[in-house]
Amino acid sequence: MVKVIASSVRKGNVLDVDGKLYVVLTAQNFHPGKGTPVTQVDMRRIVDGVKVSERWRTTEQVERAFVEDVNFQYLYEDGEGFHFMNPANYDQVVVSQETMGDQKAYLQEGMTCILSIHEGIPLALELPRHVTLEIVETEPVVKGQTASSSYKPAMLSNGIRTSVPPHIDAGTRVVIATEDNSYVERAKD
Repeated sequence: MVKVIASSVRKGNVLDVDGKLYVVLTAQNFHPGKGTPVTQVDMRRIVDGVKVSERWRTTEQVERAFVEDVNFQYLYEDGEGFHFMNPANYDQVVVSQETMGDQKAYLQEGMTCILSIHEGIPLALELPRHVTLEIVETEPVVKGQTASSSYKPAMLSNGIRTSVPPHIDAGTRVVIATEDNSYVERAKD
């Protein structure tokens, strides 16, 4: 176990709190004008999936569990869960629906992801920062809108809604940020 300050905790980290392992779902640092800065952390207990919210002063020490981050390639999904393969030794790992969470919408066959593994158990998944998806449907452009400040809603091929610039039409492939579902650019392929 490694002690780190609370302000350095990030999404996907695995913490040891009171002898139990937790995966960090969100971590935010708050710096009020008056008072002590704090870090608000939402976590999921690995053993039973219970969600917990903790608040620490940013300078407090928290224990980070030793987790091995390994590149895995996504293969397929079935009733057991999501199957990944380690390209270095061809070992296969099954990741549960609970561990995957809402990130499953971005998984594409053959995609390389980083799995955080603790004692042989996959705890968290880190997707690539950007994925390329196709726009399935989008609303027509309203005449008179300027291109600089307006975005229009669009549906991606994975079922997620996002906002895109007015010049993007259905059938266009775009690059999307997996962290916040935001449009990055038109795909260059």
